[in-house]
Amino acid sequence: MQPKPNIVNLPIYTPGKPLEEVKRELGLEEVIKLASNENPYGSSSNVRAAIDQELSQLNIYPDGSAAELTHVLAGHLGVNRDQIIFGCGSDEIIALIARAFLVPGDENIMADMTFSVYKSNADIEGAITHEVPLKDGVHDLDAMFDAINEKTKLMWICNPNNPTGTIVTSDELKAFLDKVPSHVLVVLDEAYVEYVTDSSFPDGLSLIQQYANLVILRTFSKIHGLASLRIGYGVGPAPIIKLINQVREPFNTSRFAQAAAKVAIQDHEFVAFCKQKNDEGREFLYGEFKRLDLHYFPAHGNFVFFDAKQSSIDVFQALLKRGIIVRGGFGKYPNYVRVSVGTEEHSRKFIQALEEVMEEQKSQVVAE
Repeated sequence: MQPKPNIVNLPIYTPGKPLEEVKRELGLEEVIKLASNENPYGSSSNVRAAIDQELSQLNIYPDGSAAELTHVLAGHLGVNRDQIIFGCGSDEIIALIARAFLVPGDENIMADMTFSVYKSNADIEGAITHEVPLKDGVHDLDAMFDAINEKTKLMWICNPNNPTGTIVTSDELKAFLDKVPSHVLVVLDEAYVEYVTDSSFPDGLSLIQQYANLVILRTFSKIHGLASLRIGYGVGPAPIIKLINQVREPFNTSRFAQAAAKVAIQDHEFVAFCKQKNDEGREFLYGEFKRLDLHYFPAHGNFVFFDAKQSSIDVFQALLKRGIIVRGGFGKYPNYVRVSVGTEEHSRKFIQALEEVMEEQKSQVVAE
């Protein structure tokens, strides 16, 4: 069997290391996972009841159009129902967009250090990717605009950006969108939007009413705590959403996911609680990184990207032995580690373990 030539060297996405695997491999009783930007406070208490109601319908296919969830979400967001598409996480929406708009030889533009799924899906479709270097950890929109040509079909902007956590402001984004030609679709990935507190952050929902070539992506995996159910969504102009829907597989979101998302989006009290706890957790990490003299980028999601002053792979391994899972190995930032904001207890244990790793590294330098 001969595979498509463009996928032969395609890297396989590596998720955060599972808790169970770490416990088994290292013989640890407690493992704290701060690698995948999951909600440490779980999900709305209403979710379990919604899932329980679906247990009697395991033999029934889910609603392929997610009609009830679409109705609830449209009302929550203030958009029309034909402006929404659901997927198996926002990852699937990314894949569907690439499938709908890219053919071999087309070009797409993204930052050189951002969510890797954009590039992998463009590669699958045989498209050419232009990766524009971040500027101080932020999307360089001017340089991205300069990279546009007649072959450009898609542009990807992750806001807040993963892994740096930085944002593009409303003024910057509007000035950029005003210049982007109509033949280029701009995808604004707002997976962490609910955690943002900065007043300069753009209102993506209002922008899709102004720009016919803009789609925003969001997810229930982060602040809503439904990561295991895999459900995300896209919002955009109805004609674009229709095109994306035309390449969507039937029944791509489960009954459980739809039911859970429907109640999660309405639990405003839980979302507000998680946002407040995340604010407190980020401030704690800021303070500790300052004390330890470690540079970090201003964080606007539920994670912080910081300079460990040594190989992030070495830090990852050293923390792993202490039962702390983080993310390292970011090619453009080899010494930077991404750590999720956990509970207060988990964050304190992470800092304690990080200090031990830093002391070990100092001792090794002295010994050499």
